[in-house]
Amino acid sequence: MNVYAVLARLIDYPSDTLVEHLDEAHAHLANDSTLGRDEKQALLATVEWMRELAPLDLQAEYVQTFDTVPENALYMTHHTFGDSRERGPALVELGMYYRKVGFAPQEGELPDYLPLMLEFVARLDAASAGDFLAEAAPILTQLASNLELAENRYAPLLRFVADRGQCARTAA
Repeated sequence: MNVYAVLARLIDYPSDTLVEHLDEAHAHLANDSTLGRDEKQALLATVEWMRELAPLDLQAEYVQTFDTVPENALYMTHHTFGDSRERGPALVELGMYYRKVGFAPQEGELPDYLPLMLEFVARLDAASAGDFLAEAAPILTQLASNLELAENRYAPLLRFVADRGQCARTAA
């Protein structure tokens, strides 16, 4: 399991399964040699915060952060297209891309949902992962900035993903 797979779970709705596996996520991040010291500290602090909360409080925090504030939505095409007709073709295209490269998302989830995108990225080599995230870097950067401005505890997770996408975008 790589860091993107861990982040996919941490950024997803905090199910009972996630809560049960927070110690494993913490251990994985603590032992991940691909993370810089500051990245590791920020990610570990977020996992520690998650471990301190009661499951219902963590779920309420998630809903308040991502589901009630449209600017924090985890559906990437929402930030580009809103609810316009143009969003549909973008979703179809992304879903077709996933299938073309052999990724079969779970039925019923939109392909632009960030945790699903990170599950996909977790299956790619580092260069391909960077290229994929670079496409979403402007949206990810804005989302991370929104959370930082609100001093939200999820901000370090989004900042990490945004920075990885921005680094790849700058290198291109």
